[in-house]
Amino acid sequence: MKSIKPKTKEGALPNLYFTSAPNREEAYGVGDHIEVFCDHDLNGDRVRDWLLGTVVQVDPKMLAVQFQENVYLTDGWMVPDHVLWFPKNSNNIRRAINRRRKRSKPAAKATL
Repeated sequence: MKSIKPKTKEGALPNLYFTSAPNREEAYGVGDHIEVFCDHDLNGDRVRDWLLGTVVQVDPKMLAVQFQENVYLTDGWMVPDHVLWFPKNSNNIRRAINRRRKRSKPAAKATL
């Protein structure tokens, strides 16, 4: 069997130097539930308040959040795909607050 040699010369590739490894620790990940301060519908009225959403994309500087409800841009336009983009360091995003519902006691079963 013959060995195949690449047709490029050694030294043709540039040398890459890294001063430090990239920071791979992310504050948010895809699938995280977060709250966003934005314009949205609540009981038929448009309000500016915290709304629960899901992170659907994380980029080096931005993250995309998708909502189940209608959301609006600051100038009033509705966002058709329900996705808003935010800088990672924005004051308008925060981790979702875990709100526990009180479980109601199950109704007593009727005995016959």
